[in-house]
Amino acid sequence: MATVKRDYYEVLGVSQTADGEEIKRAYRRLAMKYHPDRANGDKAEAEVRFKECAEAYEVLSDTGKRQRYDQYGHQGMTGQHDFSHMDVGDIFSMFNDIFGGGFSGRGGGGRQRQSRGFDLETQVELTLTEVAKGAEKTIEFERQDHCETCGGSGARAGTKPAACVQCGGSGRVTQAGFGGMFRMVTTCPNCRGRGSVIRDHCPDCGGSGRQRKKRVVTVKIPAGVHEGQAVRVAGEGEPGENGAPAGDLHCYVTVKSHPFFTRHNSDLVCQMPISFAQAALGALVRVPTLDGSENLQIPGGAQHGDVFKLKGKGLPDLRSHHHGDELVQILIEVPRKLTDAQRKLLEEYASTEDAATLPQKKSFLDKLKGLFE
Repeated sequence: MATVKRDYYEVLGVSQTADGEEIKRAYRRLAMKYHPDRANGDKAEAEVRFKECAEAYEVLSDTGKRQRYDQYGHQGMTGQHDFSHMDVGDIFSMFNDIFGGGFSGRGGGGRQRQSRGFDLETQVELTLTEVAKGAEKTIEFERQDHCETCGGSGARAGTKPAACVQCGGSGRVTQAGFGGMFRMVTTCPNCRGRGSVIRDHCPDCGGSGRQRKKRVVTVKIPAGVHEGQAVRVAGEGEPGENGAPAGDLHCYVTVKSHPFFTRHNSDLVCQMPISFAQAALGALVRVPTLDGSENLQIPGGAQHGDVFKLKGKGLPDLRSHHHGDELVQILIEVPRKLTDAQRKLLEEYASTEDAATLPQKKSFLDKLKGLFE
């Protein structure tokens, strides 16, 4: 029975409006999750999911293919890559730009091929004050590290992996195709490209050569960083194979919400409630900033929604280090309840209102009048 393919957007867990970077991040995260050497549980199911994600990314990352897919669905993808029959390592090699270059899955090359270790991701939460000044954060995480008992070989102490008899230790096998006219070199299915097999497994790691270990690192976060940006800590990912370099740790930034401020690029926006009397007469008010509070002079006749600027009181730009501004938007608050004295004073004021004091109201009434004449 034919397998029904899932929607590519559903596979990557993104919306149809997702941009290229969002699609790339989603694929990278899922590829790490479903790589058979990392997945917990059913390895065969993980490999199916891994290849499904690769196929979805290959289409959605290409503008032309994505347009055809959006218009015609899977029927429009005839002739594209069939990832279900590809080796996991070969799929990794197709997307080296995503995995840092030189990164391949286990089994993706010959015995002598060095595979850079997996990159890891974590999150670090900052306050706006830490965004403004920069911060050092201590991060705890777990990674697959070399087994201390076997040194990463996977073999029981005192033994060594044996050369694979199927590939002769090369990690690759050659198959004839098309009536013997061509040869196809593929990853050895017996040793999965390692070139060797373990006869007597290490009891502590079960022959994988890896164990989960806790790591604690201190990460320097530069001032001005934005939500969703990542700080890379080189060499703190998982160790590579055959002495290859370790991957990196990518610390993705999240920023806690602030009770007063929202961010717009390098500017901070603060909404400040004031009274009707303060707006009409003008007032000197205290405005919160990230460094305390500042005086702000509200001129008489200020209108609801007017914006005033505190120069240089915003956030630093990550590259230029130039500080943005704090934008203070005033919100005129109308009292819900009045005392008798307040009501009497306002009624006296209302009796004096005319076009001179309310020019916008007069303009509106004139237009309204003309509409019905």
